[in-house]
Amino acid sequence: MTDAQLSDIPWYSINWFMPSTWQQFTWENPWVLYLLWLIPLVILLRWVFNYYLKQKLPIAVKSSHVRSSLTNLVRVIPDLLMMAMLAFLLVALARPQKTNEKVEQWTEGIDIILVIDISQSMQIEDFRPNRLEAAKEVAINFINGRFQDRIGLVIFSGDAYSLSPLTTDYELLKSYIDEIGFDMIENRGTAIGSALAVATNRMRESESSSKVVILLSDGDNTAGNIDPVTAANIAAAYDIKMYTIAIGKEGKVPLGTDFFGRPRMVENTMDETTLREIARIGQGEFFRVSDNQALSRVFSLIDEYEKAEIKETRYKDTTDFYRPYLYWAICVFLLWLLLKSTFISNVLQD
Repeated sequence: MTDAQLSDIPWYSINWFMPSTWQQFTWENPWVLYLLWLIPLVILLRWVFNYYLKQKLPIAVKSSHVRSSLTNLVRVIPDLLMMAMLAFLLVALARPQKTNEKVEQWTEGIDIILVIDISQSMQIEDFRPNRLEAAKEVAINFINGRFQDRIGLVIFSGDAYSLSPLTTDYELLKSYIDEIGFDMIENRGTAIGSALAVATNRMRESESSSKVVILLSDGDNTAGNIDPVTAANIAAAYDIKMYTIAIGKEGKVPLGTDFFGRPRMVENTMDETTLREIARIGQGEFFRVSDNQALSRVFSLIDEYEKAEIKETRYKDTTDFYRPYLYWAICVFLLWLLLKSTFISNVLQD
């Protein structure tokens, strides 16, 4: 039951005495509840005092045994009311409360741009099902592990194209990744320098204290109008950290099958030196991966490197519920006073 639902219960409702209601409470002064055990003792001592120590005036009253027993039983009611009043008062003094704790998580955030090669060589099947699909899968898994970081997406082959600006809309970003295909850029080749330049342009106005580019490519820089090392130096001037991932094997690698179902082999080369230099300039790391598992491990490692500290702010929303018990105590006390003025109370004993 929520605080609002408890607050809607009228004070005179029997629900305030249900075990399910009490289980929801915390107590500001729980030690007061131990005093409830003293109430019967106080009433007993009061009865003993009245019975043995107060003066009595013997009067012979002719009455039936049944009527006398009933009268004695009814005279217990004021004591029971006094016990109930004290119990309600102690419960109110114990301060029953209900506390809802709210936790807000936040980070300063990291700006990350994924730069993915979609050149024709990414169709090579040394990864399953091919290099590009393997890269897309680990990129989506990487995004799933982020929290409030802005992530952007750049794709390149002969030209470079910003597919998504920096965003925290991860579902939209993953849909863009799903749609990546080899026909999105017409110009053939591998324009690594242009891709870094586009990513840097996206990062220029970022106010984040941590800016990261993750570049994934499988070939040499064969296109574009800017040298990769020059582009890396420009990115470094904007305090962008760069990780580079060389994906695939060199030499003869399978590229589909021929008419007869035999694997079609192609020669694959890679400019590993340039990718290493980009990572050095960007104060990041270079990774060489040759299968799906290695690629996943690299992205997991980068994910750990670039984790922002998650900070928490906790709020406690506390509502007091002592008033219903205080109202009950007042009502029972007034009833006790009323009964003291009736035949139920034995004036001679008081």
